[in-house]
Amino acid sequence: MQPIRAALVSFGISSRTFHAPFLTTMPEFQLVSVVERSGETSKEKYPFVKVVRSIEDLLKDDEIELVVITSPNETHFPYAKMAMEAGKNVVLEKPFTTTSDEAVELVRISKSTGKVCAVYHNRRYVADYLTMKQILEKKLLGDLHEFEAHYDRYRPDPRTYGLWREKPIPGSGVFYDLGSHLLDQSLQLFGHPQYIIADIRKQKPYSVVDDYFDVRLDYGFLKVLVKSGMLVREMGPRYMMHGTKGSFIKYGEDTQEELLKAGKLPVGDEWGKEPGSQFGLIHTEINGKVIREVYPSVQGGFGGFYKNLAKTIREDAPLMEKPEHGYNVIRLIELAFESNEKQCRVKVSGLLDT
Repeated sequence: MQPIRAALVSFGISSRTFHAPFLTTMPEFQLVSVVERSGETSKEKYPFVKVVRSIEDLLKDDEIELVVITSPNETHFPYAKMAMEAGKNVVLEKPFTTTSDEAVELVRISKSTGKVCAVYHNRRYVADYLTMKQILEKKLLGDLHEFEAHYDRYRPDPRTYGLWREKPIPGSGVFYDLGSHLLDQSLQLFGHPQYIIADIRKQKPYSVVDDYFDVRLDYGFLKVLVKSGMLVREMGPRYMMHGTKGSFIKYGEDTQEELLKAGKLPVGDEWGKEPGSQFGLIHTEINGKVIREVYPSVQGGFGGFYKNLAKTIREDAPLMEKPEHGYNVIRLIELAFESNEKQCRVKVSGLLDT
């Protein structure tokens, strides 16, 4: 396979942690350019890249096939639109866009230009999600009636990085930032909900954007709760699933992000494996026998996103992280804010079939 010539738009934490390590270690890709408005930080680690000062200059390079956009959320729509109309394939960091109108327009542009527009929902490639997906596929818990997912942190003080996420601008706040992960997982595991009810708040005294959410998705028999708070010092379970036959409880967080932040390269057969100390607990009945034991985690790997993307671009394989998926998450976010404002349950409508 001819390596896909790729470029990064911005070189912040997202690019450095989640994208550059894969674009520079996977043979399917070749990182050739980075957009930095000032300085040349990217060249300190990747001296072979070309630094350009604007996306307009980047798009003039006919050899670039893939543009990975990790700039602030309000730039996602215009940059992706420009890139696809310039003949480039696109990866958009989550959240996909700041409005569903923008999102559906990117779906349309992707179809009209024939260019890939993938949303970087990398939390489909973590051990806990893959493990729960396996448990559900095997129906080890019977019919699921409750699913609870947390993305909690303890950050009582203002962050020293990524400060734009805490400013009152489109797409800021913890719900757009972390809620997009949990909503995407819920949509992938369970499909479209019937109703949504949300409590979205500013808990910290200095906050000007939301830093807490409690969002409930009603599927009828199944209830889904996704929740995040920045004032949780002692973490509870990350995930809980309860079915008619049993339960699955999972603590801890997938190891990949911290390893990448520490500068570890995502290579080798052990990458993405969780230690046994982080395996979840399953308590259920199998073949008439009640068991209560640890359930080995399925191996994760963020690189799965880029492997699929390369096959889509080079071999026309189906894209796993579709722009329609990005749209559906943004649509749910909007409905959640509507529910929070009205303080009532809102019927889910307008989601796209994928």
